[in-house]
Order: sequence, then C-alpha cells, then structure tokens
Amino acid sequence: MKSERGGEREEGESNSKHRRDVLRLGAGAAAAAVAVPALSGQAAAHYPDELSVDVKPHSDENRIAQQGHGFVPVAVGQTDEFDPTSEPVRYRFGAPDVVSDGGGARPVHDGYPLDVDGDGREDLLLLFPTWHAGFDGDESEARLEWERDESGEHGLSGTDSVTVVGHPEWKRGGHGGE
Repeated sequence: MKSERGGEREEGESNSKHRRDVLRLGAGAAAAAVAVPALSGQAAAHYPDELSVDVKPHSDENRIAQQGHGFVPVAVGQTDEFDPTSEPVRYRFGAPDVVSDGGGARPVHDGYPLDVDGDGREDLLLLFPTWHAGFDGDESEARLEWERDESGEHGLSGTDSVTVVGHPEWKRGGHGGE
C-alpha cells in the first residue's frame, strides 16, 4: 500500500488511521446529537405529568348533553411547567375511551387567552363541538389531550368530572339533548 507521503504504508498504520477517523466521526455525531436539541429548546422544555383541565369553568356540575349540538367550553390552566397560550393548539376532547383511541372533538378555533381561575396567569379557553366528543351517557369524566407534535403520539392529558345528560331517544329523534 502507498501512504499519503508517497512511501509504503504498513497495514497497521492504515487500520490505526481508520480507527481514529471513525472515533472522530462518532464523537462529532454524539456532540451534534446533544447540541441540536439543547440549542433548539426541545431538550430544555419540561412538561408536567398532567394538564390542568376545567370543563365548563365556574360550574360545579359540568353538565354535557350526550349528543348535543352545542359547544363545551374547556379551560387549560397555566402552570409553572406548561403555558397553553404559548404552545400550538393541538387538542382533542371527549369521552376518555374515544380520546385515548385517537378520536374526540377538535377545538373550533385557537382559543381565548384569559385568566379563568383568578390566579393572575392567562389560561386558554377552548370550545369543542359536543357532537364530536363521543359521550354515550356512561361517562363521569371527560378527557383532554394535547399533542406535542403533529404525529399525535406524544403529549399531555388531563381529566375533569362531568355529568352527561340526555336521553338515547333524543339522539334517534334528532332533538340533540340540549
């Protein structure tokens, strides 16, 4: 084998240089893998275990029509770890089993930033169409999921107690239940 200096190169010298190149590339790739998320803010973000959710703020009963044709207001509370007013609006709301399976209602708009709970911080008030929420009358909770990215696979969720009202025959008769 010829070396870069024009002379003969030993096979051990070639392997040694190859190992150094591989190690150098590996170290560079590892540094990039750590630096890129850190600089973009992805690795630095800390999210809570659960969303702060208030279905029908200022109502203790949180009554939802089983197959209503109205809208359900849902507040996402701001916490020390999560500010819903500064994150993309990627939410699904409804019956827990429906939302967990990837369904549920999407908000009709990007929401209203306002202090719903009186803590001095802006929360996000969203409106969801009742007829897409999937309540069948057996639920005592509603679930809200926020999707961190467009894939919908990673995110946060929270629940609030609800009372589902309405009659199954209203659905068949087209009365809506509200």
